[in-house]
Amino acid sequence: MWLPLLSALSLGLVSPGWAQAPDNRCATSHATTCATCLALGPECGWCSQEEFMTGTRRKERCDKVLHLIKRGCREDFIESPKDDIKVSSNEVHIQVTPGEVSIHLYPGSEASFMLKVHPLEKYPVDLYYLVDVSASMHKNIEKLNSVGFDLSQKMKNISVDLRLGFGSYVDKTVSPYISIHPGRIHNQCSDYDLDCMPPHGYIHVLSLTDQIAEFGRAINKQKISGNIDTPEGGFDAMLQAAVCQSQIGWRKEAKRLLLMMTDQTSHLALDSKLGGIVIPNDGNCHLKDNVYTKATSMEHPSLGQLAEKLIDNNISVIFAVQGSQYHWYKDLLSLLPGTVARQIESQAANLGDLVVDAYKNLLSEVKIQVDNTDQDINVKVTAICPDGSRKTGLEGCRNVKSTTEVSFNVTITMKKCGTTEGRKYIMIKPLGFNESTRVNIHKRCACQCEGKRICVDEMSPDSQTSHCKDGICDSSDEFSSEQCKMKGDHLICSGQGECVGGKCICYKTKLGTVYGEYCEKDDFSCPYYLGNLCAGNGECEAGKCKCIGPWEGDRCQCSLSLKKNCMNSDGQICSGRGTCVCGRCKCTDPSSFGHLCEFCPACRTICNDRRTCVPCHSNSSQITLDQCKTSCAYRVHHTEQSLGCISDDPSHFRIFFIIFIVTFLIGLLNVLIIRQIFLQWNNNKIKSSADYRVAAAKKEKMFLPTVCTKTVTYRRDNPEEISIHLSKLQVNETFCCNS
Repeated sequence: MWLPLLSALSLGLVSPGWAQAPDNRCATSHATTCATCLALGPECGWCSQEEFMTGTRRKERCDKVLHLIKRGCREDFIESPKDDIKVSSNEVHIQVTPGEVSIHLYPGSEASFMLKVHPLEKYPVDLYYLVDVSASMHKNIEKLNSVGFDLSQKMKNISVDLRLGFGSYVDKTVSPYISIHPGRIHNQCSDYDLDCMPPHGYIHVLSLTDQIAEFGRAINKQKISGNIDTPEGGFDAMLQAAVCQSQIGWRKEAKRLLLMMTDQTSHLALDSKLGGIVIPNDGNCHLKDNVYTKATSMEHPSLGQLAEKLIDNNISVIFAVQGSQYHWYKDLLSLLPGTVARQIESQAANLGDLVVDAYKNLLSEVKIQVDNTDQDINVKVTAICPDGSRKTGLEGCRNVKSTTEVSFNVTITMKKCGTTEGRKYIMIKPLGFNESTRVNIHKRCACQCEGKRICVDEMSPDSQTSHCKDGICDSSDEFSSEQCKMKGDHLICSGQGECVGGKCICYKTKLGTVYGEYCEKDDFSCPYYLGNLCAGNGECEAGKCKCIGPWEGDRCQCSLSLKKNCMNSDGQICSGRGTCVCGRCKCTDPSSFGHLCEFCPACRTICNDRRTCVPCHSNSSQITLDQCKTSCAYRVHHTEQSLGCISDDPSHFRIFFIIFIVTFLIGLLNVLIIRQIFLQWNNNKIKSSADYRVAAAKKEKMFLPTVCTKTVTYRRDNPEEISIHLSKLQVNETFCCNS
């Protein structure tokens, strides 16, 4: 009897009305609109057929697609998040296919397609030399003349069409990068009796050409220049050489190589602030008569900005560096995709071999870059290399032989509709290739409500007043959303779910499971202890552990039985001045300290602490007894010792005030007595001084006056002769001044 029934269930022949799987979130959500149904997940579908639920016991229009079909819904009336991928049939691309892809996505759905990269053999090559022409590079510049012809011969085995171009750079022509002394501003080498060209930020000397002799003549005319500081303005010039495509002559069908030859590091963004240049680099071309015009007014580009411009313009870079600065450029390769670094020998003797080797290395690496991504769109790339290995992310494949095809499995997932709807696109670009793939993404965030399709289940008792307009179904009742909030100021479904009919439908996430009535709980966002979330003794709620049973702590790692280690002799937890954390007191009062926070010089005395609990032994009111149970429970057996403490009776304040007044009066009386003694002593001292002056007056008659009161005026213009006649004084005669 049971075998046929089980077979029927496995084949879907029995109605799922009573045999519904417990994990069928589509049906259990009781979704009342098509939009909310499809947002539950890619397996859910909505039946918009009008007569679908007529005469049936089950009333859910939202269910798994297979269940809807078994329940009698026609397939053309089922709205479901099906993947819809259309690949463009106009294949004009040769190296990268497909050239364009269109994908229709619902929230939670994903779509995959294969992208193939097929490098061509002996592809046309554009090679642009960007050379540091500071004084230290003069020997390398002389070698460039012979390098052009030698390189063209070696590249015949790699490319059937080679073009060469040339540009020079030094640094920004402002202090402190160059000398602005009038005698040196046009010739930085004047101190060495050399004829140097004026310093410059970047000069485009020769556009890309297949005339190797013309390239040699341009090199022969090149002069060196000079500057003061060690770093050069290489990245400033590199960005201009990348974005000024028409001036440089970059060909769309060619492999674009930019060879930067130098022996010093390059200035980075913000370095130019030292010279008073604060305007950020705008990333645009600013060549006028082949001279970079913004060298003195615009900052150096950042590494991120430079990498973006190199990728956008399909340019691969070869750093040819002489000396110890080679390692500085080598460290930057991870930040600048599609670049290689090589060390050149003295006088660039190995420059030709260096370029060939670097070019082969660039061809052997196939990587892709994803641009213009949306925050609601997730792009996963897996490279299927020719050796059978698989590389996740954007690592790509290495050691790929020429003409060998590399495949990439591209999976695009839409997490949610977000704030932006409609058609979006992303670009998938293999590094160094002039071809790319455009992926057009059509977000389907609403159901098709035209015709006789029902997008809102008005027969459901849980449905709200809804309407559909222009293909978008919405609910106008705000009360259901308020039911999905834990508190009034909280987010709907804690920000981790969707409110459907007043109930929260939690989102699915790769991190773990979100659950709870308001999606407030999960099993991944709280701290772990010994490998277990909340030590296995609690639930994770709003990012914090909520302990269950006799456990506490931020990770629920401590047993409540440890609280006895925090209790003092009076039965207080941490002396009432702290909290017990895992059996140890954490003092909350900043003036308390000690193992049990028992030391606190600035805190209340024990009498004041116990006095409040004395009424607990008397016949107090019910309110007082309730307070005793909460605040004085640990002091009930210790109040006998507090009976000798002074109570807070107002008479004690009057006694204190009287004692204070008496003390003040006694002190004042002492001050008056001391003052009187001091005055008496001072009078005696004055009297003795007067007696001394009387005795001194008698001695004054024995002394002669020595000061004359007559004033003499002297004139500078006609000084008078002064004659002083002094007569001999008698014994009893005094000296007098003549008037």
